[in-house]
Amino acid sequence: METIAKIKSRDEIQQQDKWAIEDLYASDEAWEQELQTLAEDQTCLSSYAGRLGESGQTLCDYLTRMEQVHAKAELLGNYCMRKSDEDTRDSVYQAMTGKFMGVMVTLNAACSFDTPEIMEIPDETLDAFYSACPQLERFRRYLKDVRRRKAHSLSAAEEKLLAAAGEMAQAPDTIYSSFADADLKFEDAVDAQGNAHPVSQGTFVSLEESTDRVLRKSAYEKLYNGFDHYRNTAAAILNAQNKQLKFFADARKYPSALEASLDATNVPVSVYDNLIEAVHRNLDKMHRYVRLRKKLLGVEELHFYDIYTPLVPDVDRRIPFDQAKQTVYDALHPLGDTYRAILKDGFDNRWIDVYQNVGKRSGAYSAGTAVHPYVLLNYTGTLDSQFTLAHEMGHALHSYLSNKHQNPIDSDYVIFVAEVASTCNEALLMEYLLGKTTGKKERAYLINHFLDQFKGTIYRQTMFAEFERNIGRMTAQGQTLTPEVLCQEYRRLNQEYYGPDMVVDDHIAMEWARIPHFYYNYYVFQYATGYSAAIALSRKILAEGESAVKDYLGFLSGGCSKSPIDLLKGAGVDMTSPEPVEQALALFGQLLDEMEALTQE
Repeated sequence: METIAKIKSRDEIQQQDKWAIEDLYASDEAWEQELQTLAEDQTCLSSYAGRLGESGQTLCDYLTRMEQVHAKAELLGNYCMRKSDEDTRDSVYQAMTGKFMGVMVTLNAACSFDTPEIMEIPDETLDAFYSACPQLERFRRYLKDVRRRKAHSLSAAEEKLLAAAGEMAQAPDTIYSSFADADLKFEDAVDAQGNAHPVSQGTFVSLEESTDRVLRKSAYEKLYNGFDHYRNTAAAILNAQNKQLKFFADARKYPSALEASLDATNVPVSVYDNLIEAVHRNLDKMHRYVRLRKKLLGVEELHFYDIYTPLVPDVDRRIPFDQAKQTVYDALHPLGDTYRAILKDGFDNRWIDVYQNVGKRSGAYSAGTAVHPYVLLNYTGTLDSQFTLAHEMGHALHSYLSNKHQNPIDSDYVIFVAEVASTCNEALLMEYLLGKTTGKKERAYLINHFLDQFKGTIYRQTMFAEFERNIGRMTAQGQTLTPEVLCQEYRRLNQEYYGPDMVVDDHIAMEWARIPHFYYNYYVFQYATGYSAAIALSRKILAEGESAVKDYLGFLSGGCSKSPIDLLKGAGVDMTSPEPVEQALALFGQLLDEMEALTQE
C-alpha cells in the first residue's frame, strides 16, 4: 500500500490532474451573470400558467422553453457543486451552491402548475394536439411519463407548496455532507512501528487495505470512534431524512417512501424485494467467502478491519495513474473503437479530478453535463483505484452518449440503470486482467478482487438496501430512529449477512453513520441490480461480439427514452426476473471454487 505521508492542499495538485471546470464557466462572475438570467426564464415560464391545455402549440412552446431552462440550470448547478466538492471547507462555493438551490426552488415552485395542467388535458385533446402541432411529438415520451403518475399528482396550489418545501427537504443531505466531509475530524491511526497516518473518509479504505493489521485495526477504531462521538447528531440527521421522505410520500398518497422513490423511475417495487430475497437465498456463499478469508489470513478471529486487505499481499503493487488509464483503455477493446475514442478524449482533456486534496469530497462519482462529464476520484494507486477509474468512466461515457443521441429532455437516464455501464466496465477490466495472468499467485490475487467486488456490490449494497427499507418501515410506523435503534438493526443485518465466522462489534454497528448513500432516497439497491445486469452484459459482449456491442451501445445512448426495464431488455437483460442476480451469484460461487483450489496448501 502506498504510504500516505501528507494530504496535499488544492493548489499543490498539478493542473493536468484537475478537472477542466472552466469548460462550464470561465469564472465565478460568468456563472453569476448566467444565474441572474433564470429570473427572466422564470417570468417567461410562469406566463404559461393556466394555458397549457389551450393548444398543442402553446404546450410545445412551454416545453421547449422549459427544456432550455433545465439545460442551463444543469450547467449552473454542476459548476457550483463541482467547485464546492473541490474543497468542502470553502464557504464561497457553499454559498454559491446554496444560492443556486434557492433560485431553483423558487423556479420550480413558480412552474409547479405544469404537472397538474398536463394531467388535466383529456386524452382525446392531447391526441389532437399531436396532430395539430407535429413539433410536440418530440415531447411525447415526457408527457406520457408525467401522466402515468396522475394518481399521485396534486392541485396546482398543493404542488406549488411541495415545490417550495424542496430546499428544506434537501437539508438532511446538506447537513450530513458538511458534518461528515468537512467538520468531522479523526485521530491519526498508528501502525506497528508507531508511525502516524491521517484518517479521513478518503484515506480509510486505503488504510484498511494495508497488510499491517495493527494499522488496520487502529484506523478502523479511530474512524468509528469519531462517528460514535457524534452518534446522536448522526442519528438525528438520518431520522430527519426518513421523516422528509415519509412526508412527501404521504402527501402524494403513496403507500410508502420506497414505492414513491421507485415510481419516480418507473421501477416495480417487486424488483427491490426480489433482489433481497435472491441474495438471502445465496447467503451461504457469502458465509463461505468469510470462512475462506478467515482461513487465508490465518487469524483466530476475523474482524471487519480484515475485510479489505488483499489475501495475496505479495502481489499488491502501486499502479501509477497513467498506467491505470492505459490498462483501462486496453481492457475496453471489446466495446469497439468508437467507445474507446470517447474514453481517450476524456483521459486527454481533463474530465477527471484525480487525487485527494485537503477538504475534497470523499469517494468518487461522475456528473454528466452537456459540455462533457466530470469525474471525481481520490486516486491512491491501488488495484481498487484502477477499478474505480473504469467504473466512473463507464458512468461518464453513458452520460456522454445519452447526451449526444437524445434530446435534452430525454437524455438523463434514471438511477436504476446508472450503475450498469460502470460495473460492465469493471467486469471487462477483470476479464482482461485474468486473461493476461499466468502466475498462480497473481491469478488468486485478481480472483480475490473479483470476489470482493461481488461481496461489496451485491451482498453489501443489498444489506444497505435492506437496512434502508427497514428503517423506512420503522419511520412509517412512527418510530424514532435513535442511535440505539439504528445500531441494533445494523448489527443484526451484519450478523445475518456475514455469518458466524465474522466478529460483529460495536464499531461496525455505527457504520450506518458514514454511508452517504442513505441520503440518496433508496439508491443503493441499484448497485446490486446494476452489477448483476452488468455481469450478464459483459458476458454477452465477450461471447457474441459486434451484435451484442451494438445492442449495448444502443442502451448507453438511450437516456430515458424508454423505461429502464425496457432499455435493459433491449440489451438482452430482464431485471423483472431474479435470474440475473441468481446467475451473478452462481458465478460468485464458481470463483470461490477456483480461489479455494488456487490457495490449497
